[in-house]
Amino acid sequence: MTGNTLIVFSVTTDPHLHSPMYFLLASLSFIDLGACSVTSPKMIYDLFRKRKAISFGGCIAQIFFIHVIGGVEMVLLIAMAFDRYIWPLTVAICKPLHYQSIMSPRMCILFLGAAWALGVSHSLFQLAFIVNLPFCGPNVLDSFYCDLPRLLRLACTDTYRLQFMVTVNSGFICVGSFFILLISYIFILFTVWKHSSGGSSKALSTLLAHITVVTCFFGPTLFVYTWPHPSSQMDKFLALSDAVLSPFLNPVIYTFRNKDMKAAMKRVFGSLVILRKIS
Repeated sequence: MTGNTLIVFSVTTDPHLHSPMYFLLASLSFIDLGACSVTSPKMIYDLFRKRKAISFGGCIAQIFFIHVIGGVEMVLLIAMAFDRYIWPLTVAICKPLHYQSIMSPRMCILFLGAAWALGVSHSLFQLAFIVNLPFCGPNVLDSFYCDLPRLLRLACTDTYRLQFMVTVNSGFICVGSFFILLISYIFILFTVWKHSSGGSSKALSTLLAHITVVTCFFGPTLFVYTWPHPSSQMDKFLALSDAVLSPFLNPVIYTFRNKDMKAAMKRVFGSLVILRKIS
């Protein structure tokens, strides 16, 4: 929470970071704040209770926000890959103004709007089929939080078609986004290899951090939504990783590998110290 909040605050207040790349990074950190807030508080609260329970409405709310956040994050990662492709290409051919015209503020807003539209529509589409399912008990989820695959197994009716629909819907979005990113990386690496320069080296360094984030995010997601019957213990580990590890690693990877971000945070802390002394 602290790392992602610092990134959002630094990008918002520091004029040196008012660029497409940092706008998308701040949007990703904002989404990670949501990811931390959806499941982690309830998970921590349950650690201190013998009887761990959640209402049906709370369970549906968790599922809704998990899939909204997941859909938004996938589109944002694709947008960041697109930005990393445009930047080395335009700098390498000595036409940086083309980058500003392509990755304009309007384009960034369109990416963000498309991300939220996909996330909300994807989540609502799946919830429309499960809110009226009959659950006759025992309603016990062997997991840290609610998600569609395990909730469907508790229904008192045949949910084979619904499970197949969830696998196709979520799995198709995950696999499709992953292959789009994979193709983007191939183009970026080819561009960097073809035009080796200082700007390209910086783009390659940023790309490596991006690949690390994508691997941490898509690894558990692909396994949960494309693997038919994951083991209980493995499912728990992946659930914990997806809810806690990915939002934690994003600010660590992007902050400690980025000199501009570290400099911006120092300026923010310096301003806060000065304001405190004045007050």
